[in-house]
Amino acid sequence: MSNRLPFSLAADGAACRSVGGLASALGGVGELFGLVWIGWSGAAPSHRTDAVDAAERQAVANAAQTLGCDCRSVPMNQGEADGFYRGLANASLWPLLHDDLAHFRYRPDWWDAYAAVNERFAEAVAGAASPGERVWIHDYHLMLLPGLLRRRRPDLRIGFFLHTPFPSADAFRRHPRREELLAGVLGAGLIGFQTRRHLEHFEEAAQRIGGHACGAGGIRHRRGRTRTGVFPIGIDASRFERGLADPATAAYAERLAAARGGRRLVLSVERLDPTKGIPQKLDAIEAFLELHPGQKEEVEFLLIAVPSREDAPAYRRLREEVEGRVGRINGKHGAPDRVPVRLICRGVGFHELCALYRSADACLVTPLADGMNLVAKEYLACQPEGGGGVLVLSEFAGAADELRGALRVNPHDTLAVAGAIAEALTRPEDARRAALAPMREHVRTHHAGGWATRFLAALDAAAACSRPQPRPTRTLREADLAAFAASAAGRKALFLDYDGTLRGFVDDPERATPQPPLRRVLRALSERDDLDVFIVSGRKLDFLRRHLGGYGFTLVGEHGHAWCKPGEEPEALDDAAGPAWRPVVTATMKRFAEATPGSHVEEKAAGVVWHHRRADRELGRRRALELAEQLVADTAGSAARVTQGKRIVEVTDQRADKGDAVDRFLGEASAAGTPYAAVLCIGDDRTDEAMFRGRRGDPAAVTVRVGPGETAAAFRVAGTDRVLALLCAIAAEPDRALAGV
Repeated sequence: MSNRLPFSLAADGAACRSVGGLASALGGVGELFGLVWIGWSGAAPSHRTDAVDAAERQAVANAAQTLGCDCRSVPMNQGEADGFYRGLANASLWPLLHDDLAHFRYRPDWWDAYAAVNERFAEAVAGAASPGERVWIHDYHLMLLPGLLRRRRPDLRIGFFLHTPFPSADAFRRHPRREELLAGVLGAGLIGFQTRRHLEHFEEAAQRIGGHACGAGGIRHRRGRTRTGVFPIGIDASRFERGLADPATAAYAERLAAARGGRRLVLSVERLDPTKGIPQKLDAIEAFLELHPGQKEEVEFLLIAVPSREDAPAYRRLREEVEGRVGRINGKHGAPDRVPVRLICRGVGFHELCALYRSADACLVTPLADGMNLVAKEYLACQPEGGGGVLVLSEFAGAADELRGALRVNPHDTLAVAGAIAEALTRPEDARRAALAPMREHVRTHHAGGWATRFLAALDAAAACSRPQPRPTRTLREADLAAFAASAAGRKALFLDYDGTLRGFVDDPERATPQPPLRRVLRALSERDDLDVFIVSGRKLDFLRRHLGGYGFTLVGEHGHAWCKPGEEPEALDDAAGPAWRPVVTATMKRFAEATPGSHVEEKAAGVVWHHRRADRELGRRRALELAEQLVADTAGSAARVTQGKRIVEVTDQRADKGDAVDRFLGEASAAGTPYAAVLCIGDDRTDEAMFRGRRGDPAAVTVRVGPGETAAAFRVAGTDRVLALLCAIAAEPDRALAGV
């Protein structure tokens, strides 16, 4: 659900498809998922009556049927729309979230309308959602909705995605209702952001304003825990490919070329909004024309600035300023037969837009702040294969984190932007093609459907983690293993992690070999006829076989990707397709390793790991966050999983999961008619949580977390020494010792 439906109703009931970033991004998602879109139709009569509401519902149903989507309208009258939409959302939250404090305003009556409309959305969703349904809430208009909905329907899987930036805690605390806004968003089980920078700002606000604890598992608060994640949004690139193939697009492109008369085209497309930096862009264009007077005859700038919120005085003043600046530039640098800058203050048709994107030699995307900016991706999607269009991109747009081949600029630096325009127009053709090709491919493969799939999968995982545990996590003692020991007549399975569980960490992972005390325990375990031991590690299988291969254990490497049973040859998951993400992930990690002394890259069959255990601790921590952010962008839409562990960042195949590995071996035993009577899982890392979650609700299973941190395990022990003590008890006399006798 979002503030607006994917269309707006005019006064006569006619529907007009929305052209905003959210509607564009979700345009192709409905084809992948069955969804119901709940939002406002845009109709805001002065007074609402039953007849008015009924007419609106019918108009929405007609429009939804025409567009092929299931939509439900949340009605508003004119006063509510003024306070909720034009007031609190657009005059208060929008500028604040974009660090545009000069335009930030607040009025108590706006807040009252905002709260009332969010309540109405909560009622609509609570009445429409099935038990346990996914509910995906979008953007700053509905920041109270997750909390309101959580109170009404705690069974729902609630996700919230913020399309805009999130400012620093110091900026956000300026809002008089900051605590209520934070509490509302934290009603979600998962909160998604465009970039890690925005996520970190939100967590900082949750800590400093809300007093909540933030960690690797998310944000803890009085209602539980909320997961957070980075999910850079994509576009429906196939829609633009279809648009480019339409004869109407080709015909318009021909007219454009004839009208330009051989001049090169630099394009800019955005809403007429203070955050888009249009005056700053015009300053840079004017500087370019003054620094390169010979280009006046060769280049034409086309600015498409779509008006928005024209009822707001600040927006009217912005339009007057932009129109005045364009007139001054053209008066100074134009000629009777040409003007250097053309300004269009209206939207253009889809085929016209495709033709403009395809025809432009360069595209200027220079917002002062932006959550993502889909214009940058649309421009790249419309460039031909082997083309050489150049993207000049603000470093303050979220897209800059993904589109590394763009010319990145600070939009406040007039001369730097002017220089980037000059470079875009003079860069050699082979360099332009080399920069464009990977960005174009990234946009095509990291599309809106992949974005939605990743978010919803993470939402499901967050919901699974938030289910009540059958018992609280507490310190494990021998007596707590009574269930494990009581099944003396049956076989028992031990699933043990290695690093941080059986063996303490050392700076050089290759030196973390089993020491004599551990070897003695493992030998004793191997002599028990009623125990099957599985070592389940992120290590390469080769390491496990060299150092643990003499005990008759099943060895499982790379989080379940490869394994070797006693007396058998190694096996692995099928890699016929090959991980397409591996080359770019490896290159990114190696770049970070070169920039971080003491770090290195380890390549495995199912993944790649960046280790920073020997790096400076604080530098490694910061670089790990930066690397994880970049890897999330690199792998968006792929079958890869990015994980931050204990001084590592790892990318693995999503099929390689310790929980799946445990399920596989337990399933094999059951299929053979010899199911295990009891199961013990011990691990210390985030990757071990999959083992713990899979055993919830099993009365014959004991799950143990080693060390601190949030966990799905039922029990906890302090460290590896305590693990060895427990294993000694199991190995010696499992029935008596484990029963606490």
